[in-house]
Amino acid sequence: MSNHACPLCQTNNTEFYIQDKRRSYWQCQTCDLVFVEKKALPSTCTELNEYKLHENDAEDEGYKNFLSRLAIPLLDALPLQQCGLDFGCGPSPVLAQILEDAGHEVAIYDPFFQPDESVLTRKYDFISCTEAIEHFHNPHRELELWHRLLKSRGWLAIMTKRVLSKERFINWHYKNDQTHVSFFSEKTFNFIAKQWGFTLHIVTADVVLLQKNSIY
Repeated sequence: MSNHACPLCQTNNTEFYIQDKRRSYWQCQTCDLVFVEKKALPSTCTELNEYKLHENDAEDEGYKNFLSRLAIPLLDALPLQQCGLDFGCGPSPVLAQILEDAGHEVAIYDPFFQPDESVLTRKYDFISCTEAIEHFHNPHRELELWHRLLKSRGWLAIMTKRVLSKERFINWHYKNDQTHVSFFSEKTFNFIAKQWGFTLHIVTADVVLLQKNSIY
């Protein structure tokens, strides 16, 4: 894959988007993903050092309220006593605890802090991913994995801030985190739904739910 091939749909149908002080961004004309070129991707060490700065405390009511923006619509969509996976949970799996307190069984996975890959061999009724997908260097790989792990009619719940326009992207604080390398728009999520067989539900400005279609 070339430096400018899309890491989501894997086409070369990409165009230069913008350049800031640190790196250049490209946009896929097929799926609308905005992404950082391969040579500018952060190292594993850089990523880990950045993630260690995050203060996601289970006792922090503000953080729990933040997660509730995804948890509440997901819980509303789920039947009782489902089995799920919180993917990219970080060092403190607060969302998993919220969902477990609501009566669900939740496995956790994070490549840095909870790297038990045995949980990636099971089937799940739902998968949650909060403020992690923008860190993925190869989101095609994770989408393939999630699709494989989800049962028919299962739910994929994603929280990430969305690209609105190039004009807003230029001064967007969200892109300034060097570990943020993949940026999704509503059009991107519509592509994901069509490509992987989901029904898309736009919940808020930074939360989407995708339900896996029964034929997949």
